[in-house]
Amino acid sequence: MRKYLLIYILVISFAFLSAPVILAEEEPAITLRSSYSDLSLLSVQSMHNISIRKKDEWGFYGHSTIIHRYEKRSINGDGVVIDHATGLMWHPSGSSDYMRWNNTNNWIRSLNYKGYAGYKDWRLPTLDEAVSLLESSRKNGGPYIDPVFDGEQWGIWTGDIHGSRGVWSVYFSLGNVRWNVKNRYVRPVRSLK
Repeated sequence: MRKYLLIYILVISFAFLSAPVILAEEEPAITLRSSYSDLSLLSVQSMHNISIRKKDEWGFYGHSTIIHRYEKRSINGDGVVIDHATGLMWHPSGSSDYMRWNNTNNWIRSLNYKGYAGYKDWRLPTLDEAVSLLESSRKNGGPYIDPVFDGEQWGIWTGDIHGSRGVWSVYFSLGNVRWNVKNRYVRPVRSLK
């Protein structure tokens, strides 16, 4: 009887010890803001999950402190990058041309109309989401972004604004964040949940 009780206790203990590991793989470790805002310079320079090398009047130079778990995948013949750490699915490259911010919605609307990778909820990233892609150093001599992504898109738009002065964007070419009104690329994202 004791032998069966001991086996029962071991099986139950193993089940309880294993469950959190399985759940940890399913749930993102970091939740990033997913709705757009009007962000001040001070609020951007005080963001969580970043390390700032240098602040300036336009934003900052720095990188994300998130430890990513990227997975490159093909869904319906379309490439995506899933970040299991944040629960985000990224377009691996984005637009092939850079554009003004007011043209980004047309590009994303077209992507959603086609149902890229089977989804119709692609959007511009928030600044928090876009900054999460910034790496601490250049990768393979290229931009400050993991090589799982296309490095051609040197700067991307976000959906966040800076009052009437501009829109926040992330530059992988220099490893910085700034607001402006010039041309950038679009790298769409969607939340997995």
